[in-house]
Amino acid sequence: MSHHQVLVVGGGTAGLTVASQLLNKPNAPEVAIIEPSEVHYYQPIWTLVGGGVFGREVSKRMEADYIPAGATWIKDKVASFDPDNNQVKLAGGDTVSYDYLIVAAGIQIDWNLVPGLAESVGKPGTGVVSNYSYETVESTWTAIQAMKKGNAIFTHPSTPIKCGGAPLKICYLASDYWGKNGVLNNINVIYAKAGMGIFSVKKYADSLNKAADRYGIDRQWNISLKEIKPDSKEAVFEHMQTGETETMSYGVLHVTPPMSSPDFIKSSPLADTGGWVDVNKHTTQHTKYSNVFGLGDCSNLPTSKTGAAIRKQAPVTVANVMASISNKELPGSYDGYTSCPLVTGYGKLILAEFDYNNNPTESFPFDQGEERYSMYALKAHGLPRMYWHGMLKGREF
Repeated sequence: MSHHQVLVVGGGTAGLTVASQLLNKPNAPEVAIIEPSEVHYYQPIWTLVGGGVFGREVSKRMEADYIPAGATWIKDKVASFDPDNNQVKLAGGDTVSYDYLIVAAGIQIDWNLVPGLAESVGKPGTGVVSNYSYETVESTWTAIQAMKKGNAIFTHPSTPIKCGGAPLKICYLASDYWGKNGVLNNINVIYAKAGMGIFSVKKYADSLNKAADRYGIDRQWNISLKEIKPDSKEAVFEHMQTGETETMSYGVLHVTPPMSSPDFIKSSPLADTGGWVDVNKHTTQHTKYSNVFGLGDCSNLPTSKTGAAIRKQAPVTVANVMASISNKELPGSYDGYTSCPLVTGYGKLILAEFDYNNNPTESFPFDQGEERYSMYALKAHGLPRMYWHGMLKGREF
């Protein structure tokens, strides 16, 4: 059994950012990272890949190139947690013990929860596409180009999802493409969300509704995708308030799949009743185990699950872990900041930034509720560079 001073579960955005920041400290602790993947993806760019702006290869790097110098890389999956004994059991059979545990394991995509989805998504001729995996993202652009008439449906599930604006962004990009190519009048664009309203912050919601009106998008609320019939190109939806079902035909069906906390977290003592890592929303410290911290998509922090949120959560977590190691009071406090760069068309973007109370917390000296090319350029070109060369290297912003 190996032992590490700080054990980080997950080598994604949150795990690498926290590990790098810890190791950048003058009195850096000893750090190990549990991560089975050989490849790391910058997933926020997949919206633009699905919209035909980039090829999917721009999102891909080798994990080894971003494991921070000085960290031990444990290439395995977590099987179970034993926080009462400060131990983690690995899928390969080994056990790892720790002084401090940071859980940053991301989110699980549950393709199999919608019958007909797993076997049809991304397959030629089905019309079923999704920007939510490297394997399927290019099928979105193929389907958008081929679509000339009929129903184009874009779904948003009832579960928490990573990048809550992504289902809407690809709806706008597709509508913009069809408008520019003279076929939008022949296409009934439907945005089907298993929730209420286009966005949680009124300032941005007003602007997003104006953009949706411009494209003639039919917004349907409290409607959840329950089944896909790819042979007949039909999607079955449930109206969540009445329980009634409705079947719609489609030419393109962009599915944002249901998501949940990883199974090895759900079944652990670290989970809350919903299966997420149960942490204090300001300190990211676990509510029961003081030497355990959690952040990013697998945590129950009540904010949008975005890389921008992690950018603010990571330094708080690092400060509090370092303080905890030194037996000091926890100095870091996270206010729920998150950001959604909401693409509303080619060359157009609304940069939403807000906190736990849905108050806008904007970074630029202009109205970010307006569609701007400058913010689109930031998403397409600036943020990926900030990610690869800044965040993952432990630079704080």
